[in-house]
Amino acid sequence: MAGFFCYDGGPGSRNQNNAMADPTDRISQLKIDRSAPPSTERSWLVPGIVGAVVAIAAAWWFFGGSSSGSVLVETDVARKPPSVAAASSVLDASGYVVARRQATVSSEVTGKVLEVFVEEGMFVEKDQVVARLDDTTQQAQLSLARAQADSSRAALAEIEAQLRNARLERDRLRDLATRDLASKSSLDTSEAVYDELAARLETGKENIEVAESNVALALDALENMTIRAPFAGMVVSKNAQPGEMISPISAGGGFTRTGICTIIDNESLEIEVDVNESYIQRVKAGQPVQAVLDAYPDWRIPAEVIAIIPTADRQRATVRVRIGFLERDERILRDMGVNVAFLGTEIEDSPAAIQGVVIAGTALNRDDAGDFVWLVRNGAVQRRGVALGGPADRPQVLVTQGLAVGDTIVRSTSAPLTNGQSVKTE
Repeated sequence: MAGFFCYDGGPGSRNQNNAMADPTDRISQLKIDRSAPPSTERSWLVPGIVGAVVAIAAAWWFFGGSSSGSVLVETDVARKPPSVAAASSVLDASGYVVARRQATVSSEVTGKVLEVFVEEGMFVEKDQVVARLDDTTQQAQLSLARAQADSSRAALAEIEAQLRNARLERDRLRDLATRDLASKSSLDTSEAVYDELAARLETGKENIEVAESNVALALDALENMTIRAPFAGMVVSKNAQPGEMISPISAGGGFTRTGICTIIDNESLEIEVDVNESYIQRVKAGQPVQAVLDAYPDWRIPAEVIAIIPTADRQRATVRVRIGFLERDERILRDMGVNVAFLGTEIEDSPAAIQGVVIAGTALNRDDAGDFVWLVRNGAVQRRGVALGGPADRPQVLVTQGLAVGDTIVRSTSAPLTNGQSVKTE
């Protein structure tokens, strides 16, 4: 019959037996105590690593992406010169179209507006009626002056009749006096009466001239109530309406107008530009100019310098230049913005006469070897020496040698370039 053998090895044996008998005690020691506070010794490590990785990725993406060593650049294309101005311009400037001949039409006297016959944009001829004022008072003054003139004429006719009678009386007494049939005193009296009437006749004639002058003044005052255009031109503003008061001077505060309308002579339109005094030596009277209106950027208008105003603006350091249009067109309006190119030598306006290409001024570089540009070919840049056909300090530069129409060049770069440098375009 089999039996069981038991051994009690002391306390150590009992602990070992307990451990072997209860393995869950060992497993429980491997659990994470989440109630314990986190350790701060390495809490910054993980976010720092993540931030560094993000920064490196952003820099890699910004400075070339997957193309290692590429430089981000902005490119431009060499273009054919659009006109003679691009090839021979010595100076560019901007200004406005102004009217050399313009007038705000008003009246010579203060009065109330009855009618206005013009509107903005209407063309008027010289002496055309543009407005009428209330002429009731002037009509009455004219009637009075004419009545006074008629009265003076009637008085003169009466004096003339009396003078004829006095002349006959005097002649008769002279004949009687020669025959001693009339007294000397009677003759003297007739002579005095005749002389008095003759003097009154002269006074009457003067009174008639005065009355006629009064009539002329009344007619002039009446004519002033009709406002006419001083010259042929275009109405650009209408300043008064029927029922308003108008005066040649500012009177009555803001309720009194000082003009009916403003008229400009389109034939007198010209350009005024302010040229920096540092470049005024490039401009002279009679110099050819090409003008481009802001409203019509593809329309190039031939013009020429009329005069250089012989004074400078000390605050802006500029000199005003007047430029006249050589061609007139109804599209040219006062106060339009305009860009002008002052041309140098005369060049025939034909495609064969304009040699080279036009590039942005910022694409041009210069060192001890001369002028050059960075030509973009197959994702890399090549240094290309160029020859210029005009000033290098302009927004658009004419290149006569070294480039062809359609060549891609670097206009701006984010880092210095070297020959053969790999680039990435925007």
